[in-house]
Amino acid sequence: MYQHLYRRFLDANKGKQHFACHSHHYWPDVTRDAMLQYWDDTAALVDDKWQHLFSEKLPQVQQSIAGTLNTGMPEQLAFAPNTHELLYRILSCLDWQKPLKILTTDSEFHSFNRQISRLDEFDNLSLCRIETLPFTNFEERFAEAIQSDDWDLIFFSQVFFNSGLAVKDLESLVAKASADSIVVIDGYHGFMAIPTDLSAIAGRVFYLAGGYKYAQGGEGCCFLHVPPICQLRPAYTGWFAEFGELDQAKTGQVNYATNGMRFAGATMDFSPLYRLAAVQQLYQQQGLDVATIHAYVQGLQQAFLQHLDTLQHPELNRNNLLAHQLSHHGHFLTFKLQNADKVQQLHKQLNNHGVMTDARGDRLRFGFAIYHNAAEYDLSCLKEAP
Repeated sequence: MYQHLYRRFLDANKGKQHFACHSHHYWPDVTRDAMLQYWDDTAALVDDKWQHLFSEKLPQVQQSIAGTLNTGMPEQLAFAPNTHELLYRILSCLDWQKPLKILTTDSEFHSFNRQISRLDEFDNLSLCRIETLPFTNFEERFAEAIQSDDWDLIFFSQVFFNSGLAVKDLESLVAKASADSIVVIDGYHGFMAIPTDLSAIAGRVFYLAGGYKYAQGGEGCCFLHVPPICQLRPAYTGWFAEFGELDQAKTGQVNYATNGMRFAGATMDFSPLYRLAAVQQLYQQQGLDVATIHAYVQGLQQAFLQHLDTLQHPELNRNNLLAHQLSHHGHFLTFKLQNADKVQQLHKQLNNHGVMTDARGDRLRFGFAIYHNAAEYDLSCLKEAP
């Protein structure tokens, strides 16, 4: 139905079934034209490119993202090449000379997990990780943990990267946090996948996401929604963070923008911003909102499982799904198998037949996207001996 929008990627990967789109989506054809437009604008504008970017291109993308998340606050969005850079700016707002308490889960993405584990080596950091499984009572357990202490930072995912399990009630969890706690939601697997309305909590939370996955703009364009009441002063900062104040007289103190740009960094490649803008414009032209995309992907997931039922594979089957309730779930299915060796064996077998999946420990993940056609699903290679 939507494959004509992705002809370049599809033609370059003929014979493959791309079930790794939760890791890296194919890009629509319009993104190639967007990259060329960035080059042409750079050639035409040279030094004036920055004025064009900050007065026209950046606000355009801010408006689109704010509309998708229903924050009503486009000016509260800051951009960076990756979410790690934005995360570390938040961390740099904490007073690392005093005891700190951080609450998170055992299922955060590697970038955060590695960084916070390294910082946990400091004697003054107390780190608490709540297990996401069993997920049936995760939100209740996490809410209790939030209320159990005065946390300096609370960090959790909207959709967990290693399972596809999704938090249902973001508002309730955020409401449990004390006023002094910094609350950060990792929305990378939620943005442009699950319909998300942050209107009730946009004044309270930081929300991290980017274009590499479901937004389909590729790597290099990540964003942070900053609550408007925020007066934090990131120690890890760059000249973009004062971009709107550059004409002001300098004092002894480092100044920051009065909006989300206070969390911006420094010079970056803005071609990813062009790509993301092009995808957002394409979706608008096609009448594709997140609810439509989500419904289409849910249909793909059910078709995939029905196809899998016909194969009656001893390992890759519904019984081994990590989650059986898919009404509020991420855009990938996770199968928890006997062990990591079995996962790697199946992953290799599928890959050898052009079925691209993602293997993490004892979990095998299948992602779905609007450039899929359920009628083309073919896992008959699983009938063969590995």
